[in-house]
Amino acid sequence: MAEFLKLYQENPDPRRVQQIVEILRSGGVIIYPTDTVYGIGCDITQQKAVEKICRIKGINPKKHNFSIVCADLRHLALYTRVIPKSVFKLMKKGLPGPFTFILEASSQVPKILHSSKKTVGIRVPDHKIPRAIVEELGYPILSTSLINEELALEYSTNPELIFEKYQHLVDLVIDGGPGSYVSSTVVDCTGDEVSCLREGLGKMEDLY
Repeated sequence: MAEFLKLYQENPDPRRVQQIVEILRSGGVIIYPTDTVYGIGCDITQQKAVEKICRIKGINPKKHNFSIVCADLRHLALYTRVIPKSVFKLMKKGLPGPFTFILEASSQVPKILHSSKKTVGIRVPDHKIPRAIVEELGYPILSTSLINEELALEYSTNPELIFEKYQHLVDLVIDGGPGSYVSSTVVDCTGDEVSCLREGLGKMEDLY
């Protein structure tokens, strides 16, 4: 059964953050708050944990668009190919914030997912809890949103109801307060022109 851990966004308790990181390093799967919807994630280096997330969500890793949650933009070089200056400028303006930027993936990403995936989503949430976790871990966490259109929205936004539903499927549920039911705005930066793939909480005009 999963642990249920309360954390406060304003000042996440470093000891509890360390506890979360130990769970991730041991191959655990966590549910955690972001500036948009709650996410389900794992240590990017733990292949079995990646597979577990795919089973929980019923997704094919070769087809699903995972995101990588970063604390800042330092890890971009490892997981993405060369980013044009114009795109980097947009990312600096929009992050931390409710945006997912789709970029060309480096060769590291297909290895993680055992796929031929050419793209990866980059997230830097405007929320101290996931950023504190990634900072302590030392590298990004692989992530996908918890929200599911088939479920009542409160199941995706209320941490106690999330725990009730997922307590036997994951290793930890972090209660960081009520979540949003609006996902991040997905910005495709892989073509000649930057385009909005999904409009969510972030406003495209805020990037310019």
